[in-house]
Amino acid sequence: MKFSKEDLSSNGSPLSKEEFINRIKTDDEFAKKWGSLGKIYGHQWRNWNDNIDQIQNLINDLKTNPDSRRLMVNAWNVAELDQMVLPPCHYGFQVYTRELSLEERNYVYKKQWEWGASELSHDRFDSLNIPKRAISLIWNQRSVDTFLGLPFNIASYALLLEMIAKEVNMIPDELIGNLGDVHLYKNHIQQAKEQITREPMDLPKVLINNGDVDNNGVPFTKSILDGYDITDFELVDYQSHPTIKAPLSN
Repeated sequence: MKFSKEDLSSNGSPLSKEEFINRIKTDDEFAKKWGSLGKIYGHQWRNWNDNIDQIQNLINDLKTNPDSRRLMVNAWNVAELDQMVLPPCHYGFQVYTRELSLEERNYVYKKQWEWGASELSHDRFDSLNIPKRAISLIWNQRSVDTFLGLPFNIASYALLLEMIAKEVNMIPDELIGNLGDVHLYKNHIQQAKEQITREPMDLPKVLINNGDVDNNGVPFTKSILDGYDITDFELVDYQSHPTIKAPLSN
């Protein structure tokens, strides 16, 4: 999506940044026209070239060929970059899996106190649908706003890894960022200094609800492909320090 300041005008004068933000917030028709980022991340993941669902293909491959070296999703669609307000910063990700050992599956089950060591077996864990594999995710990013952007990138890909793992009955393993042009803006330096003086808090637990009922009260299992909404995610025992505000830089 390409447009000039003249396209975003009021009484013949270009809108300021503050005016644009206010119009997005208060004018539904304006927001519908100018509030979209265009064919960026979600569109490319689920509707590449308007007909390829990369997430669906990834899930299918994980279930049928989890040792594949082609478990990739790409957002850098060269033919449609001009239909995006900003080319993707994090432009692709890859997942890979490995088999869990008997000891790791036992740890996942967390009921080792019920069985003796001689009773542990993969067949028994299979019968209980205990995950057989761990799954890791590496994302590639061409440009990184360290203070404002990177925390959201880490959190969002961590949650994506959790969601994919849940969908294919695997255990989330490693999360890796391959980051290029990592920068800290000058007007973020004091905020970053404040942040690194803070003591980390205990991490919360992430709960994903993948069960629901339809309009007739019939239970069904939700899927990453079409069933989740924001209310299905819960952070348990979440703690945080006060907000540190910083301006968005370009």
